[in-house]
Amino acid sequence: MKKFIISAIAIATIGNTALAEGYQINSLSAKQIGMGHTGIALKLGAESMFFNPAGMAYMDKTLDLSGAVTGIMPTCTATVDGVEYKTDNGIATPINVNGAFSIYDNLKGGISFYTPYGSSINWTDNWPGAVLNQNVSLKVFTIQPTLSWAITPKFSIGAGAMISWGTVDLNKGLVTASTMDKAITTLTTLGQLPQGTPAFGNTTPASVNLNGKADMVVGFNVGAMYNITDQLTVGASYRSKMAMKVKAGDAYVKYANQIAQGILGESLDLINEANFTAEMPCPWVMGLGIAYKPVDRLTLAFDARLTGWHAYKRLDIEFLAEQLTPYNQNITKKYKNSWCYSIGGQYAVTDRFDARLGLMIDTSPVNKNYYNPETPGMTKIEPTVGLSFRPIPSLSIDLAFMYVAGLGVDNASCEYSDLLGATMIGKLQAAGLPSQAIDQFGFSTTGKFTADYKLHAFIPSIGLSYSF
Repeated sequence: MKKFIISAIAIATIGNTALAEGYQINSLSAKQIGMGHTGIALKLGAESMFFNPAGMAYMDKTLDLSGAVTGIMPTCTATVDGVEYKTDNGIATPINVNGAFSIYDNLKGGISFYTPYGSSINWTDNWPGAVLNQNVSLKVFTIQPTLSWAITPKFSIGAGAMISWGTVDLNKGLVTASTMDKAITTLTTLGQLPQGTPAFGNTTPASVNLNGKADMVVGFNVGAMYNITDQLTVGASYRSKMAMKVKAGDAYVKYANQIAQGILGESLDLINEANFTAEMPCPWVMGLGIAYKPVDRLTLAFDARLTGWHAYKRLDIEFLAEQLTPYNQNITKKYKNSWCYSIGGQYAVTDRFDARLGLMIDTSPVNKNYYNPETPGMTKIEPTVGLSFRPIPSLSIDLAFMYVAGLGVDNASCEYSDLLGATMIGKLQAAGLPSQAIDQFGFSTTGKFTADYKLHAFIPSIGLSYSF
């Protein structure tokens, strides 16, 4: 039973990192959301620090300040055996704040704060996939000091240090209700439980909460920009991979009722003393962009970004207590690099009013044979719209809206170790039952959860910018 509990803790930790394209946030500027979140070849002043640091070199202001807050309101559904289950999510609120200043005419400096990665989803405690995930909240924060230099009027470079840290809070079931009910029936037959012990039905018997803080790490964000003509600009950017490591996460157990605690408590209470270490990979992102102004009032842009999810080949989990070393986990994963394509346009309707349209296509790196529902990965189509109004020339009020339409994924499955089932098989073998008799109880050492997933999200954003 000890091995069952420790292994369950390790498997639970998978959910901290397998968030794929839903883990990367592409909504870090109210202005640029309206243009499909393009920006690699655009000269955005302080906001260029995230999209392409080289663009900040062409800032024509002494000081440029901007900030935005975005509300992400997703709804995910999973259809299991013809029954649809829906998430009960709150609103996630990624933010970005930027400040840039002129050092010389061709040299600019700045600092930005943003949330490049994060996820929040709540499937509720007792849905059929609770053994994989009940709810999760993951946040990564970054402060980025940046310098940008226009080497010539046509060519610039920029670089920033990404100083990042994060938090994770995950809840998942340790035991499936169906296996627990089989165990109750078996233990009653063996005389180890009284007759009439109630079944759990759809209630998850016991869950674990895993939470921890990732230590600060440093990465880099670099870029280059070239003005082919006054109307045509190209850019390239690269954000480095960062390994967010939780050095001493904590685990806590929650029981559905006293019956569950009475049956499982002796072994599960070990979890409250277990600390774990694990890594949350923030993958590298390489981007290429082009911007074109066919006329003075119209700007068109296209970005293509490749995210290096292939670097996430496996998950290594190690326990701090020396006696738990035999239970360290090395779990193979099969993700692939994925592309995100963005196209957008901005039209200056008047000197004080800009209108924007955009579209983003975000492809999924997830293998549906290793599919965990903590953030259902799938290719998404994301139309956007936005506007800016300047009540005075130096102040801009920016509004944007993005709709996320997931294309869905069918028959996505994830195997898990039914470790209570394995424990019960061991008990029956120890009781001297023959294999045929053991098979009749229906226990298995593994299980597979399969569902059809859909998702959509509403993402409004509001921002302010001030410059002089």
